[in-house]
Amino acid sequence: MALRRRPTVRLCARLSDFFLLLLFRGCLIGAVNLKSSNRTPVVQEFESVELSCIITDSQTNDPRIEWKKIQDDRTAYVFFDNRIQGDLAGRAELLGKTSLRIWNVTRTDSALYRCEVVARNDRKEIDEIVIELTVQVKPVPPVCRVPKAVPVGKTATLQCQESEGFPRPHYSWYRNDVPLPTDSRANPRFRNSSFLLNSETGTLVFSAVHKEDSGQYYCIASNDAGSARCEEQMMEVYDLNIGGIIGGILVVLAVLALITVGICCAYRRGYFINNKQNGESYKSPGKSDGVNYVRTEEEGDFRHKSSFVI
Repeated sequence: MALRRRPTVRLCARLSDFFLLLLFRGCLIGAVNLKSSNRTPVVQEFESVELSCIITDSQTNDPRIEWKKIQDDRTAYVFFDNRIQGDLAGRAELLGKTSLRIWNVTRTDSALYRCEVVARNDRKEIDEIVIELTVQVKPVPPVCRVPKAVPVGKTATLQCQESEGFPRPHYSWYRNDVPLPTDSRANPRFRNSSFLLNSETGTLVFSAVHKEDSGQYYCIASNDAGSARCEEQMMEVYDLNIGGIIGGILVVLAVLALITVGICCAYRRGYFINNKQNGESYKSPGKSDGVNYVRTEEEGDFRHKSSFVI
């Protein structure tokens, strides 16, 4: 009896698996499945790009397609109601059934793009896929700042800045068309120099310049989209003339001493005193004719004491 029951059990198991498979396939009917050939496309500015969104399985032949742009935590429609909308109007089209092509991309097009497909049936099955678009921007000529003249032994800082390129550019400095390493100590060719180059910020710092550091300097900013350079600028390193500086100070002190001695001699000879007396005599001229004048309290005016002869 046990042997007769085994085929029946096996048959029931097979029938159960068959019905489960049919049920599973039935659940898949009406589902929408999407895929993309490139979920992270990278393109240079002013070129065209395709955002791939492909339907691999759908119950309906007339699905509803929507594209949305997600940027700075804001979502905007790109393709809705069977037409291109927003800032891509006139620069994009639907490629095939669901993919999106953009012409003349700009740096503002860098964003997340979500492709949504809805199967138009009773269940309204939906699937979506997110594509991250990166638009690279070539650097513009950077702004370089190079000191014109630096004394030997002093520090010197050269700066290079560029604000348009994306991704952020890396910087390299050249002296007389020779590329400089990031650290002068790492290259025996520059053992007479003492500088550090920050390729991220574009700053070249000399801790103590030498005569060999004189030359024509320029900087190049570069990223994956291209590169640009600034104009050459001359940096001169000169020796400090200590003897000349001391001599100049002594000359100034000698001139000040001579001026002081001259002023003292003038005082001793009375030039300044005579001028003062002359001024006082001019202000109070003496009386003439030998006549004495006396001021009295009663009259309040002058009265002559000597006789007056007509």
